[in-house]
Amino acid sequence: MTNEKKIGFIGLGNMGFPMAKNLLAKGYTVYGLDLNKDSEHRLAALGGKTGLTTASLVNEVDLIFTSLPTPQIAEAVFLGEDGIIQHCKKPTTLVDLSTISPDVNRKVAKAAEENNLDYLGAPVSGSVSGAVNATLAIMVGGNKTTYDAVLPYLEVLGANVFHVGDDPGAGTIVKLINNLMAGFHNQAVAEALTIAERAGLDKDIVYDIVNVSSGQSTLFTRNYKTFISQDEYIDGAFATALLLKDLKLAKDYADSVHGKLPLSEKLIEFYESAVEEGYADKDMSSVYVMIQEEINKQLQEA
Repeated sequence: MTNEKKIGFIGLGNMGFPMAKNLLAKGYTVYGLDLNKDSEHRLAALGGKTGLTTASLVNEVDLIFTSLPTPQIAEAVFLGEDGIIQHCKKPTTLVDLSTISPDVNRKVAKAAEENNLDYLGAPVSGSVSGAVNATLAIMVGGNKTTYDAVLPYLEVLGANVFHVGDDPGAGTIVKLINNLMAGFHNQAVAEALTIAERAGLDKDIVYDIVNVSSGQSTLFTRNYKTFISQDEYIDGAFATALLLKDLKLAKDYADSVHGKLPLSEKLIEFYESAVEEGYADKDMSSVYVMIQEEINKQLQEA
């Protein structure tokens, strides 16, 4: 593959837009598509080709990346009546960068193969900042020859690219493992700093000590430095609702292989409460605030 190859990018959200932008910056021709036409206009301002439908885009390009929020949306984009596979009439490689489910990856891969298309399930990790800075980890499942052909493009998007196996759902399984662990780390940070808060400790000092001790983690640094210490839980980071979606997907997969995740079940219940309490669109670190509010409410009622 060379820079002459035309690339389609469907899904120009918080993750997709900076990835498409990075491909443009490397000189690739990128055709972008999103329900939010403001995102398309932003990409067009950078030199992207926009204003297309799925049907018109798929036959303009040789490689299509998708970055979509849920398994249901991904399935519709690939397999629906107006979807990619229905309209793609030329040899094309499809690479899904979303966190969906292994079963959806496999379902799409089967339909792609039946239509002489190549498919890779390639979820990414590293949040919005990783997409912006092209430092993402990318976990790829699918045919190794297809992976080798697409690798130069993936290396534009991320700093750590892995071929997990020929199963198109293999990368997604690893991503769900990662996000399950992130959910526990996220909760650990919130509860640990709650102890510091209730003890009246300087949380900056607590952070400095833990950061050079065995409790250190990249998620502790992320949550404290970017969100908790700033008391800012902006929309557009890694939303609590997205974390809950991934935790449920991890549990669903564990159930399908007869795994048992007793603590994960409790964690899912907690994040369901967080979403119900209005934290769905806030960064996942905002569960720290929810815990403080619950404590204060209990104290007021006592």
